[in-house]
Amino acid sequence: MNRSTSYSALGTSMVAHVILLGGLTFIHFELNDKLPEIVLETVFDDERQQEEFTKPLETETEIAETQNVIAGGAVSTAVGGSGAPAVAQQKVETSESLQEVDFSVNPSSIDLPGENLIGQDLGVGEVNGEVGAMVEGYGAALSRMTQELIRLMRSEKVLVVWLFDESNSMKDDQQEISQKFHKIYEELGIQSRTDKVLKTQNEVLQTSICSFGASVRELTKKPTTDVNEIRQAIDKIPIDESGSENMFGAILNVLKEFGPKARSQKRRLVIVVVSDESPSDAGDTNLNDYGQIEQAIEACEKAKAPVYCMGREAIFGYPFARIRWIDPVYQLTHWVRINRGPETAYPEALQWTGLHARDDSSGSGFGPYSQVRVCKETGGVFFLLPGEEENLVGRPSAIEAREFKALAMKEYEPLLLSRRDYEEQSARSKFRTGIWEIIKNLNPHWDAKLNMRYWHFSVEAEVFQKQGGEEFEKASYSMSQLNKAIALLDDIRPLRAKEDSQRWRAAYDLISAQCLAYRVRLFQYLLVLDDHAASGRKPKDPKHNEWNLAAPEKPMEPTDEQFSRIKKAFNLKQSRPEYIALVQSEMQKADEAFDAVSKEHAGTPWAVWAQWDKAKRYGFRFDSRFWDPKYAEIGTRIQIPKF
Repeated sequence: MNRSTSYSALGTSMVAHVILLGGLTFIHFELNDKLPEIVLETVFDDERQQEEFTKPLETETEIAETQNVIAGGAVSTAVGGSGAPAVAQQKVETSESLQEVDFSVNPSSIDLPGENLIGQDLGVGEVNGEVGAMVEGYGAALSRMTQELIRLMRSEKVLVVWLFDESNSMKDDQQEISQKFHKIYEELGIQSRTDKVLKTQNEVLQTSICSFGASVRELTKKPTTDVNEIRQAIDKIPIDESGSENMFGAILNVLKEFGPKARSQKRRLVIVVVSDESPSDAGDTNLNDYGQIEQAIEACEKAKAPVYCMGREAIFGYPFARIRWIDPVYQLTHWVRINRGPETAYPEALQWTGLHARDDSSGSGFGPYSQVRVCKETGGVFFLLPGEEENLVGRPSAIEAREFKALAMKEYEPLLLSRRDYEEQSARSKFRTGIWEIIKNLNPHWDAKLNMRYWHFSVEAEVFQKQGGEEFEKASYSMSQLNKAIALLDDIRPLRAKEDSQRWRAAYDLISAQCLAYRVRLFQYLLVLDDHAASGRKPKDPKHNEWNLAAPEKPMEPTDEQFSRIKKAFNLKQSRPEYIALVQSEMQKADEAFDAVSKEHAGTPWAVWAQWDKAKRYGFRFDSRFWDPKYAEIGTRIQIPKF
């Protein structure tokens, strides 16, 4: 081979290798350019499921120039709770190796990704939604909603239908959203002008405004991009006097009405629900009615339509809350019951105070079960709005200023199964079945004899004697029901150590403490009724026209005469001194049990409730007051709206 041929072969080889290496170099950069850049927040392992922690979001209300888009949720088969303990064996916050862990997040310290990384789409069909994103008001919720829409709009056009609750209590919320609605479209406009995918498309997002109560109303003539038209539609939302909030019926109606429109325009249908109550058609208060939750979920999954909810915190283990309302006729204060829970498929707490049905509005730290479940299953997000509601009454003072600990609450997440699956899982556990049996048997909404008079006793001696006799009968019955409950709690106590759910252990602990305390309070209730009837007291103020019970008060000790009557009524075997000692021992046990709940379940609603219930103490007294006779005109001159 001559030298020229050798040089020619060498040159050819070098050129070929340079071209090949250059090509590989470009491939390398092209692949890197297409890889999604992800900001990781490491907690314990390499994969943190995004829905596992409730996150406070930014309170910024200015128009955002950039977006940090977060997908609707991470892949999970047990979002919102599971049969297994969330943190095995030991509470994370008490671990010796993690004493100084701080999970607080300062949004200002996080660098947002550039515009080229906005809206990396995981696809609604491939992710589960979030149990709850805690937001400081509608401004933050709308910003997060913008992020979600941008994420979806990068892959396809979107038709978003807003469903507003028509209840009376929502008027202030609707006005606030209307004032801030421009924020979502201005932020979308900014991103559409800079995003290389979105800026090439027209009308990527269309919006329709609907409202719902007993039925659904379409308030925009057709899907629109006009912000002023959207605002005007929100301002036109009527008040539904029926008091019904058929949210799931409304979702099914939207799917039927807007599903074909979205498909014909090749748009993704997105549903955003704004409501401050639990749906009337969720079956929350009827064991024989599963509601329309599962039908709505199935229809949304079929249409690939995620549901987002902006709502309020569920009441802890209870379907109801109470709000303060002042009537326009006499300016009298009324306490009106609304639906606001529970956070679980069925209540996992007592519905009873030991004398009557619960009348509190204690927060659970989670959204209502039905709303959270539909968001989770369809790939949406439940936005948990702040809990400070001025008109909500009956919140323990400890709750008003509380923020439940995120790590502690992780262990107590509700099990968001369908109600049928929830029932089947609970039925396999004697421990859970026993607790549920007690909750059912001590439910004053189902057994009226558990509702004893606490207010509105007559100042007339003869009438009071009759009222006292009726309440004595109910108290005696309630005492027998409590004794059965305590016996059942003792029977299943050995199973507590085998129970893998921290929620059910907490339920057992709190109910055990309550039953001990309520038995003592019932005894004190009987004593104060008997003592007041025998005293013949009259109100010191002649204007006062009724007696009401008040607490806390130092416990009474029965006189010989009182004890004789009570001993006969309850077939007691102890002498008076022995029974007094027994009652004192029971009070001490109840106090210790409440303290144990506060310690074992610190940073949770169970601990707050235990502290609150313990503070009520055990004794009662009768106080007189003036009750305005105009309250008797409820239903005639005073018409209480259905919230």
